[in-house]
Amino acid sequence: MADQTQYTEDNIRSLDWKEHIRMRPGMYIGKLGDGSSQDDGIYILLKEVLDNSIDEFVMGAGKTIEISIQGNKVIVRDYGRGIPLGKVVDVVSKMNTGGKYDSRAFKKSVGLNGVGTKAVNALSTHFRVESTRDGKSASAEFELGELKNEEFLDETSRRKGTKVSFVPDESIFKNYKYRHEYVAKMLKNYVYLNPGLTIVFNGEKYYSENGLKDLLEENINDADKIYPIIHLRGDDIEIALTHHKTQYSEEYHSFVNGQNTTQGGTHLSAFREALVRTIREFYGKNYDASDVRKSVVSAISIKVMEPVFESQTKTKLGSTDMGGDLPTVRTYVNDFVKTHLDNFLHKNPETAEKLQRKILQAERERKELSGIRKLAKERAKKASLHNKKLRDCRVHLGDLKNDRRLETTLFITEGDSASGSITKSRDVNTQAVFSLRGKPLNSYGMSKKIVYENEEFNLLQAALNIEESMEDLRYNNIVIATDADVDGMHIRLLLITFFLQFFPELIKEGHLYILQTPLFRVRNKKKTIYCYSEEERRNAIKELKPKPEITRFKGLGEISPDEFQFFIGEDIRLDPIMLDKDKSIEELLSFYMGKNTPNRQEFIIDNLKVELDIVEE
Repeated sequence: MADQTQYTEDNIRSLDWKEHIRMRPGMYIGKLGDGSSQDDGIYILLKEVLDNSIDEFVMGAGKTIEISIQGNKVIVRDYGRGIPLGKVVDVVSKMNTGGKYDSRAFKKSVGLNGVGTKAVNALSTHFRVESTRDGKSASAEFELGELKNEEFLDETSRRKGTKVSFVPDESIFKNYKYRHEYVAKMLKNYVYLNPGLTIVFNGEKYYSENGLKDLLEENINDADKIYPIIHLRGDDIEIALTHHKTQYSEEYHSFVNGQNTTQGGTHLSAFREALVRTIREFYGKNYDASDVRKSVVSAISIKVMEPVFESQTKTKLGSTDMGGDLPTVRTYVNDFVKTHLDNFLHKNPETAEKLQRKILQAERERKELSGIRKLAKERAKKASLHNKKLRDCRVHLGDLKNDRRLETTLFITEGDSASGSITKSRDVNTQAVFSLRGKPLNSYGMSKKIVYENEEFNLLQAALNIEESMEDLRYNNIVIATDADVDGMHIRLLLITFFLQFFPELIKEGHLYILQTPLFRVRNKKKTIYCYSEEERRNAIKELKPKPEITRFKGLGEISPDEFQFFIGEDIRLDPIMLDKDKSIEELLSFYMGKNTPNRQEFIIDNLKVELDIVEE
């Protein structure tokens, strides 16, 4: 029998705070990523610093926050009370240290565990904090969490407040960049939740007077609303809601103490339940819950004493109590909705009539689809047992804990070669593959019935688990992986049309991406470089002189599994699909998928020319 590994005192090791954060960053900031996803770690770093400035505003100190992101350097400046000068180093470098443990000072704070800025500090190659108060200031500079310099000034003319600057470590966040759209969305949410707060980001101002009503105005075009937004406010709760004319599923924006709880939690579950109960009682009809909530677009924000979240990134509320002498979250939300929504509908009969018509329309559509939905579900269940369209990952096969949900990815690809290569080279723990059979149907202008009648759409819907809502979406990232040629572009467009037509919130919430794959391989005997553009190819040729071998990849099927692992691993390049807020979904679909027009033909020709220029070279 082989000798067992020795287990002695030498095997026991204690890590200091920064070593543990750097060794297990996912425990503190979720997934890492390169910035292509809005829940990537670099945005969590910004949020952790920003949350402290928001808490100052909530406590009545400082109405303006200034943010600058230039390249990889982030600067956040608030005009709050400033960190107590003797504790500047401690609050950013000692775990479980912070003012938020004193509930008298921060009763309903975003972060309570004293970890946030320590994680930013440990995961940054440069981190600087400066506090000014009472005409004095203190500053400290760190590298990878290690204190490098500390300074005190007994006199300064600087305005009071705190300034933090940091540069995320490129050895952890590889090839990263901050995307303006994601930062802007985060900042807009902050001002919606804090009316009266001004945030200035790279010179652009963000401000809101109407809270969550402004949030919905930003997210739904006037032409798409069934009725004007209902806006309800209480001491520790705010709700805004309307129904979409053409959207099929439910869309929610939920917040707790200013934190965007993208995975919902007890407050969102309570709201969905309360909405149905209140509507039933108001109309005196036992409407099906799915008919009441179909096409709803809503936002809810509550404030809870010392909230308990289900992860450090605070994306799902686990608290069942509001705190203090208040009732449970479920009771509090239900009582508020029952009273205020019922009152609103009584005072606004025109809105109440439009809402009822929408519910009755949903009821008719559900009954028309009931038979085909049942058959479609049976087909999907049977297909999942016998075919290989979906190669699932271990998170969903029950072999791994579901706390890795944020890492889960579904690749949607076409063709046996491409799907085979991705399947063989993927990370089986978190990456799944869905294989299309040829080009999907153009679903523009079709009803939801086609989703159940079309085998591809029915199985894709089942794989994603999005028939009723996004709440139980099985994969955080949905990646379209097609060839970079005309046929591949067409498949991309058809899939995007499907999601826009029936599940637009999947795009709105930042779950849909296009996989970038290399166009060229440039190599010699010593080194191989994969190039994603003509410029990268030229640079690679210069680097690998003289006369390296150059291969042009014409499709995904030409890339072997051994090579594919480099493109869908930690260096994966993804392009997020984003919606233009100035155009309605109907306008977008009509332009891209409606009858040909001279404008669309000109657009296609101009944008294809870029691809053709590369191919021809």
